[in-house]
Amino acid sequence: MSKINLPNKLTILRMCLVPIVMVFILYPSLTGNNPLLYGIIPTILFILTAITDFIDGKIARKHNLITDFGKFMDPVADKFMVIGTLVSITVANDVLRPYMVWVSIIVIFRELAVTSIRLVVSGEGIVVPANWLGKCKTMTQSISIAVFLVEHIFWDAYILSYIGMLATAILTLWSGIAYLKEYWKYIDPTK
Repeated sequence: MSKINLPNKLTILRMCLVPIVMVFILYPSLTGNNPLLYGIIPTILFILTAITDFIDGKIARKHNLITDFGKFMDPVADKFMVIGTLVSITVANDVLRPYMVWVSIIVIFRELAVTSIRLVVSGEGIVVPANWLGKCKTMTQSISIAVFLVEHIFWDAYILSYIGMLATAILTLWSGIAYLKEYWKYIDPTK
């Protein structure tokens, strides 16, 4: 039995941290209903989770530690991180809920569509790598979520959160459409 390499350990850590972030968002009583702690704890945990996403791939590529497990679980962990946190924010925040429902729906549908594309083209022996637009989308999603988590500590206007989530929705749609256009020839229903 071989040992789990560091990038895969970081991916597993990300999968384990996501439910903890979600619990702290959904249950402010865990922080004694202290608004400062309610903002800081999930923000720090989410940022740590997002950092594991950034460094696991860097380490895997630099040290030639790319594995089938990592190729499969890394995108799953990414989607779990973003979707789990967005859904938690949507449930926990009355002010932004109507807006966040739409952002969450856009993110979920895009992720399901791109994952489906990846599954279909894998039957053709094609691997769909993350492109620069997908990477920008993930970075925007992570930054927007972190901004939301910390913004309510300072004021209740959520101006930066609205801007960040709008950017998230736009980049999510744009990257999803780009993947669909690029790989449509493999999923064209007229064939």
